[in-house]
Amino acid sequence: MATLYRKYRPQNFEEVVGQNHIKLTLEHEIKSGKIAHAYLFCGPRAVGKTTLARVMAKAINCEKRGVNKADPCNKCQSCEEITAGRALDVIEIDAASHTGVDNVRENIIANARVAPSIRKYKVFIIDEVHMLSISAFNALLKVIEEPPEYVIFILCTTEVHKVPTTIISRCQRFDFKKISVSDIVKKLNYIIKAEEIKVDKTILEAVARHSEGHMRDAESLLGQIVAIGGREITQEEADLVIPRSDLAEVVNLIDYLAKKDCASGIRLINKLVDEGVDLKIFLSNLIEILRKIMLAKINPVLTQKLGLELGENLEIKINQISQNLSIEQLLNFIERLIKARAELKGSFIIQLPIELAITALCSHLRQDFGGQANTSMVSRQGGVAGEGSSEKKFFHTQSNPAAAKPVKAAPTAKVAVPANFNQNQLLEKWNEVLVKVKQHNHSLSFILRVCQPKDLTDNRLCLVFKYKFHKDRVDDPNIKAIIEKILYQVYGLPLTVEALIDENLQITRNKTVSDLSTNFGQVDNNKNKEGGLVDNLLNTFGGKIVK
Repeated sequence: MATLYRKYRPQNFEEVVGQNHIKLTLEHEIKSGKIAHAYLFCGPRAVGKTTLARVMAKAINCEKRGVNKADPCNKCQSCEEITAGRALDVIEIDAASHTGVDNVRENIIANARVAPSIRKYKVFIIDEVHMLSISAFNALLKVIEEPPEYVIFILCTTEVHKVPTTIISRCQRFDFKKISVSDIVKKLNYIIKAEEIKVDKTILEAVARHSEGHMRDAESLLGQIVAIGGREITQEEADLVIPRSDLAEVVNLIDYLAKKDCASGIRLINKLVDEGVDLKIFLSNLIEILRKIMLAKINPVLTQKLGLELGENLEIKINQISQNLSIEQLLNFIERLIKARAELKGSFIIQLPIELAITALCSHLRQDFGGQANTSMVSRQGGVAGEGSSEKKFFHTQSNPAAAKPVKAAPTAKVAVPANFNQNQLLEKWNEVLVKVKQHNHSLSFILRVCQPKDLTDNRLCLVFKYKFHKDRVDDPNIKAIIEKILYQVYGLPLTVEALIDENLQITRNKTVSDLSTNFGQVDNNKNKEGGLVDNLLNTFGGKIVK
C-alpha cells in the first residue's frame, strides 16, 4: 500500500499546495512558450520542490495540453510515463549519491548531447544539487550555460548557499517557502474525504502545526494516525501519535493573565509540571503567542508574515482574549516572562519563577508598583537611587507615607504654559522641587542643585549642566520621569525636561552651602583660595561641611 504522501502527490499545478508566487510564473512561461534552459528550486525540505519540477517536466512534454493552458492532461502517454517514473527523457539524478565529476560526465553531459527519443524536451531534475563536488560543479557549468535547445535543467536544493554563484547566475532562481497551517489543513481534509475517514478538524490543525510547514511530514503523521484509528479517529487515538502540544494550555494561561486570575494560572503551571511538560518549551510558546498578539495590535498585516500560525480554533480564542489586552500589558507580560524563562535553570523549585511572574502580572498592586515603586526598584538596582540604598531602606520608604509621598502623575493631555509664567516664578519654587526630589532620590537633588534652569518655552524646561555625567544622569528615562512628575506636582504644569551642557557655566552656590563654605574658608584660607576650590567641590558634587 502506498503511503499517503506518495498516493496524493500533486500531478498538476493546481494540486501543488502553496507556492503561488512560483506557480504563477511557471504557468505563464509555459503558456507563452518562453521556457528558460535552467531553473533553481531552493527552500526548506518537503515543500514541493521536486514535485513541482516533475509537474513542469510533464507540462512541457504533454501531448494533449490545451492552447493557453499550463496544466498537463495526465492522460497522454508522455504524462503517464512521467507519472510512473519510466520516461526516458526525464532523468532524475540524486546528487547526494552521485557527487563526483565522473557521474556528471556520464549521466548528464554525455546524455545531454543525445536528442530526446520521443518527447519535445529532455529534462534533467538534479535533487540535492548542493552535494556535488567542486569539480563536478565545474564540469556542469558549461553545459548549464549553453545547453542544447531541447535540454532543460531543474536543480533542487535545501542549502542554496552551498551552490556556487556561477551556477546560480545561470539559472532562474525560485525560493520556496514553508506551507501555512491553513493550506496544510485543506490538503489533509481533502485526503481524509478521499479516504472516507472521519477526523475532527482540531486533530488536523494539531497535525499541521506539528509539521511546521512541511507538507510531507503532515501527510506522514496523518498516515500514522489513520493506521491506528481506522475509519473514525478520536482525540485519544490521535494523541498516541501526535507529539504533545500545549498551545491550548498556553492560550488558557494568557486568558488567566488577562482576567488577573492568579490562582488558576498557578494551578495550570503545577498541573503541567505534574504531567512532565518542559516548562522552558512551554514558556517559549507562551512568549511567541504573546508576540503574535502584540504584532496584531500594532498592525494586523504583521501577523501574516511574522506571526506563528495556530489554526482556526485557537486563532478565534486568541482574538477574543486580545480584546482585553493593551500593548502596554503585552509588553509587560513578555518582558516578565522572558526574565522568568532565564531563571528556570537556576531555580531549585522549577516552577517558582513562573509562579512569581504570574503573581506579579495578576496582582492588583501591579499598578501601584508599575510607576513610582518600579522606578525606585530600577534605581536601586542600577545605582540611580544612590549608593547608600538598600533592600531594607526601599521597603521602609514604601511603607512610610511621610518618608516618600506618592508622586502625582502628569496628565497625558498637553496644557500650555501660561503667558505670565516666567523664569522668576520657576526659580521661586525651585527649592521646593529640590526638597521633593530628595524624598525620592537623594543623589538627584544634589545634581539639580548645580544646574541652571533656562528657556522655559512650549512646556519644555531646559536644565543646563557644566559636566556631561550630570547631563547623562538626567537623561536616564527613570530619572527624567521623576523630575517631570515632581515639576507637575509643584507647578501644576506638564513640563518636559531637556538636559544641556555648558562648560562655561558659572554655578550659583546654594545659600546654605555658601555660608558653610565661607565659615570654612575663615578657618583655613589656604584650603579655599584661587577660585574657591572647596566651594566648587561642594557645589559640584552636592557635598556639605559637617564639622
